Amino acid sequence: MHAEYTVRGLQAGKHVLSEKPMANAPAECQQMIDAAKKADRKLMVAYRCRYETYNREAIRIARSGELGPTQMILSDTGFAIGDPSQWRLNKKLAGGGSMMDIGIYALNASRYLSGEEPTEVNAMLYSTPNDPRFKEVEEHVTFQLRFPSGILANCTSSYGYFHQSHFRVMGTDARLCMDPATWYSGLRMWIERGNTIEEKELSVVDHFASEMDHMSDCVMQNKQPLTPGEEGLHDITLIHAVYESARNGKTVKV
Repeated sequence: MHAEYTVRGLQAGKHVLSEKPMANAPAECQQMIDAAKKADRKLMVAYRCRYETYNREAIRIARSGELGPTQMILSDTGFAIGDPSQWRLNKKLAGGGSMMDIGIYALNASRYLSGEEPTEVNAMLYSTPNDPRFKEVEEHVTFQLRFPSGILANCTSSYGYFHQSHFRVMGTDARLCMDPATWYSGLRMWIERGNTIEEKELSVVDHFASEMDHMSDCVMQNKQPLTPGEEGLHDITLIHAVYESARNGKTVKV
């Protein structure tokens, strides 16, 4: 429903903050972006983790060289989904399964921690046979990303395993870990270097309040949001590449 109501809101002269995933297909994302430009209104996608302190610090550290050059990023996000009749398991409504709903966190984290856009995607899907929850959408996804600098990301997404949300940034000199990394609260971060473990204690903010404050600032000061429509388009384009790779069993260049 995002594309329809975003376009309608923009045409009515409203600024729009859209939930993620931005839409079910890249063409819908582009339609939303074009409508915002035509209306001269702000369009922001609600990637709440980009506005909270732990993920923001992880980005700073990963890109600063404090860990040495990043070699790999590992990220796993998922939970065991319940009611088979819910909209998240309806392909027409959800656009896909765990990859669209929860795997997008691992995908987006790989992009913002590396500061780069992937050039290649590999993926495999699996769903438990005869499970009524997965008649239309996938249960498990494993996908790999190659970035221009040589960074590789290995990620998983699931609607069937015990809930988890973590990532590791593997540098030449140290590694940064967050577990949980994207939950609404209780985030933890530490850096492992040699035989030492340094845990980071940061201020806690309300993710949703922070992103709405940012949106308000962008409107009042006429600034581009940190996570504009183009950010959502990148993720949906890559998710479709994940599905294409899994379907064809081949690397997809993006």
